[in-house]
Amino acid sequence: MLNDAAQILGENGPLVGQIEQFSVRAQQQQMADAIQTAFEQKQDLIVEAGTGTGKTFAYLVPALISGKKVIISTGTKNLQDQLFKKDIPLVRKALKVPVSCALLKGRSNYLCLHRLKQQQSNLDNLPPRSISQIHGISSWAQQTKTGDVSEHITIPEGDMLWSRVTSTSENCIGSDCEDYQQCHVMLARRAAQAADLVVINHHLLLSDMSLLEDGFGELLPSADAYIIDEAHQLAEIASNFFGIGVSTQQFVELGSDVKKEYLQAINETKQVDKLADAVQKAARDLHLAFGSQTRRSAWNSVSKDKNIIAQITELDDRLTALKNELLPLCERSTEMESCYSRLTLLQDKLQQVSQESTPDHIHWFEVHQRSVSMHLTPINIADAFQVKKQQKSGSWVFTSATLSVSGGFNYFVQGLGLTEYQSLLLESPFDFEQQALLYLPIGLPEPNDQTYTGKVIDKAIEVLKKSEGHAFFLFTSFKALNTARDRLKKELKFPLFVQGEGPRDVILEQFRKTPNAVLLGTNSFWEGVDVRGESLTCVIIDKLPFASPNDPVFQARLDALREQGVNPFMHYQLPKAVIMLKQGVGRLIRDANDYGVLMICDPRLKTKTYGKTFLKSLPAMPQTDSIIDIHSFYLRQRDAKVVNE
Repeated sequence: MLNDAAQILGENGPLVGQIEQFSVRAQQQQMADAIQTAFEQKQDLIVEAGTGTGKTFAYLVPALISGKKVIISTGTKNLQDQLFKKDIPLVRKALKVPVSCALLKGRSNYLCLHRLKQQQSNLDNLPPRSISQIHGISSWAQQTKTGDVSEHITIPEGDMLWSRVTSTSENCIGSDCEDYQQCHVMLARRAAQAADLVVINHHLLLSDMSLLEDGFGELLPSADAYIIDEAHQLAEIASNFFGIGVSTQQFVELGSDVKKEYLQAINETKQVDKLADAVQKAARDLHLAFGSQTRRSAWNSVSKDKNIIAQITELDDRLTALKNELLPLCERSTEMESCYSRLTLLQDKLQQVSQESTPDHIHWFEVHQRSVSMHLTPINIADAFQVKKQQKSGSWVFTSATLSVSGGFNYFVQGLGLTEYQSLLLESPFDFEQQALLYLPIGLPEPNDQTYTGKVIDKAIEVLKKSEGHAFFLFTSFKALNTARDRLKKELKFPLFVQGEGPRDVILEQFRKTPNAVLLGTNSFWEGVDVRGESLTCVIIDKLPFASPNDPVFQARLDALREQGVNPFMHYQLPKAVIMLKQGVGRLIRDANDYGVLMICDPRLKTKTYGKTFLKSLPAMPQTDSIIDIHSFYLRQRDAKVVNE
């Protein structure tokens, strides 16, 4: 077997002919070689791999031939599943290597046999639909080998019912559980401990690093190397895990579990029931005190609100009363002991998030439809991340299509506190000079002008007529998206798909199958979406994606940077927006045979000095401000396609 990763990915390597549509790419070979060297020399490596590099194979090949224990972390569970079920089997088969692989997700992704039994014995309080679903889950439980809830396709992963039959680190009773030996979480972790290569996601990696999980000992196995795919997301996700947060819904669920366990295991007086009811009522009253309007705001906007403070005190008092009642019952029930520990932890969090703000944390809250959550988020996670990272020795490879700003990695490395590392910036192997055209329309007002969105839509309609649909229209706000939706439904003859009018994956599949379609989307369609071929030949971006200054977490970060004497715009706002723009632009050319027009409407690309930073960070492609050039571009591309066919 070859042991040179670059050669394996070369013309005479085993992947040629073994994997359908595999093509040799110099950038892919460079990346694989750099990763192999990092593994051998125990270095950290940062790789930006432009669209089309084939970064998945570029890191899988050195991982599979390394002889090392490797953990691969991806941005989402969907990418995790694709890696484990599709990409790894393909490469492993072509290489003929006896490498054992495991897939590991967070515990909420696995059926809990103990909680399922609890639900089966407590169906009286459930509506008929939920009872039917529980029966369906019970049948599936007899067949599944993994317990991964994504297997059960008749109930969506986001359905509230799953929280009743999956566990959390708070309500799991660990080895005291009678189903411990058959526990799907425990079995998945045991398989991960034994495997040579383990596929996880960033949330699980950071759960482990922030020590949020317990009850099963070590969450992740130790490894010789870590590969972080979609690494541009890591710092943002880490800020949530290295902070403290609690929601009123957690107290409501705690009350339900206390009542359920007391009824089944003890059931002597009504006092526990009454106290648990009082906790639930206090939690719901606290939610009501914040009002019914969905919002996200800084804690100081409510810190002097007498009603909110009174309700927090009431909830704290009710928790103390319940805790005192549960303490003597812990000896009689393992489950009750778990509830007691959970109550203590949640009460401690409530007290922390309701105290005065600290200078190194962002103090904020978010009102949801069914609950309110309160948070303390660290302003800077770099030091905390480095401490946790040092505890996991070995090579670290960070890769994404969008890590650099103006050709440098400063923004990325500062966010994670990386100091000693190698880096590699690989441009896309796609021929953007021939395949793409950048259209910067003239005559638009500044984005803060009230007429801006309307005039953007005017310009976009001109382009959509030339592209004959086949377009993503990406927005930085729902307000602009809704304005465009209302107008385009009246003025555009092409089929229209709109984010929010169905599940993302369903909308995307309908878009792919519908000729001449136009899709309107915000954040979730800027990245992680892959549409190839004629379905997508135009991407329109309404505005440079600067984060909203109204967001309390974002604003607090800006204030903290100012206090440190750092320019928050140049060191945080601008690079963050550049990375986001690169993600949106990356939707256009996904294949060597793709072509398309990229329309960025924001005039600040030309009127502001920082516009050059955005343009310098994009793939090199021809620019125009003429709609005539767009017409000519599409004619030329369509003629070429006919000739090639």
